[in-house]
Formats: sequence, C-alpha cells, structure tokens
Amino acid sequence: MRRYEPEVIDIEPKKPALWKRLLPPILVLFIIAGAVVVVGSKLRRTLAQPRLPRTVDVRSDILPEGDSLAVAVQWHLEAASAGGVAESVRVEVGLGDGDVAQFATISSEETVDTAVVPAPPEGQTATGYSCVAAVRHGRLGRETCTPWQFVRPSGVSADSGGKTTSGARTSSAGAKVTRIVVQPEGVQVDPDVEGRCAKWQREHPGSSVWVETNRTAVPECTGPNGKPTVAQFCAFAVLGDGRKVATKASEGVPYCQRLFAEWGRERISSAIRTSPRPG
Repeated sequence: MRRYEPEVIDIEPKKPALWKRLLPPILVLFIIAGAVVVVGSKLRRTLAQPRLPRTVDVRSDILPEGDSLAVAVQWHLEAASAGGVAESVRVEVGLGDGDVAQFATISSEETVDTAVVPAPPEGQTATGYSCVAAVRHGRLGRETCTPWQFVRPSGVSADSGGKTTSGARTSSAGAKVTRIVVQPEGVQVDPDVEGRCAKWQREHPGSSVWVETNRTAVPECTGPNGKPTVAQFCAFAVLGDGRKVATKASEGVPYCQRLFAEWGRERISSAIRTSPRPG
C-alpha cells in the first residue's frame, strides 16, 4: 500500500502597498517640519522686536527716617526708536542678596522713585542695591544695578573712671563722662570698587581724601552713586554736670567742630522751647 505524503505549498506573504510603508516616516517628517516652522516664526518675531532702551546713571540717595531708610533711586533712559519706546519702568530696591526687596512699576516718564527699607542697628552697615529696567508689552529690558551702603556708628558708653574712648580723662566728679554721642548718626558710603580709594590713600599718605567732608571726595574715593567711599564720624561727651565737650579724637577737626557747634545750638534751642513762659 502506497504511503500518503502531504503536499507542502509555500505561500508568500502579501507585501503592503508602497504608500502604506512610506506613510509613517512621511508623517514624522511633517511633524518635525511643523515644529521647525513654529519655533522659527517665534524666533523671527523675537528678533524682529525693537530693542528696549537701557537705563543708565542709576544712583541712590539714602536718608534715615526713624527705624527705616528712604532710598531715592534716580536714572535715565537711553534714546530708543519709536517701536522700542518703554511703556513703564521696573524699579527694585533690596538689601543683601535680595532677602528683603521691594518692587515698583512706574511710568516711563518718571526718572525717580523712593523705596523704604529697614535701617541697620547701631554699629552695623546696611548693604543694598538698586536696579532699574525698561518694560514694554510685559517684556523686561536689560537691568542696570548699582550697589550702596549705609553706615550707623555704634553707641559708645564711658567707663566708671570717666575716661572717654578717645583717651580724655576728667578729674572732678561733676565732670565725669556719663555718655558719648557719635555724630552723624548715619552716613551713606559707597563701596570702594576694586579698592581704588585704599590704593590712593597708600600712595598719598597724610593727604586728605575730602573735598567736602562726608559729601564729596577725590575721584578715586568716589563710588558709583557719586558718594564718598569713606566716612568721618565725631565723638562728643556729656559730663555729669550736663556740660557737653568734644573728645580728643574730634578736637582740631573742622568738620567735627562745626557739628559740635550745631549740637550745642540744638541743646540751647530745645531748652528755650521747653522753658515755661513767665506769668
């Protein structure tokens, strides 16, 4: 009997049409091309935007107000094209690394703004900064920042023997020093950028840095806000009998002599204001 052998038939799988094989990569190419077009159009619009004017000559003037400092910031805007005119100006005033900061947005026509920050305790220095930038359509221009400092001298007390910190000693009990007063109570001092003032003082030993004490100094000792990078303080003593005298450190210093005279006039004026009128 003949053995049955099954017949094997090879069937070739049917290949998909060419367009079906090309469709996925074509779709990927279209997606990539669309993304390139979108990103490129946004980039072109960004590059086509007019450049915002830059703020220049940013300076700060600091005045003490009780336990606070009033920081008046001034600036100028560079000239810009009609399309790049700023709509407003953003002003930031901060202390330290920005842990305490205030922000304000004002009209681009303004060139000054004032912020209030905490004053430093006695014997410490407040270090801060002021930044200004132009704003248009919510877009912030390049900031210009200037650092500043405000120094408050430490309170000084006399020892039990009536000796001042300057070395002046009183003899009688009535002339015993009861209190030391340091004037002025606080001074704005600019940072000594790159140590220019320290270098000038080394090269000019015995020369004064002052043009007008605590107001203007030689260029090498003038900082980014136009303020001196050094400060002059004067110490005065209040005696047990109520008299006020200058300490040795302040004697012979014209600036301190003027402050002492003003201090004396304030005392006299205060006494006159508080004295009762005769009946």
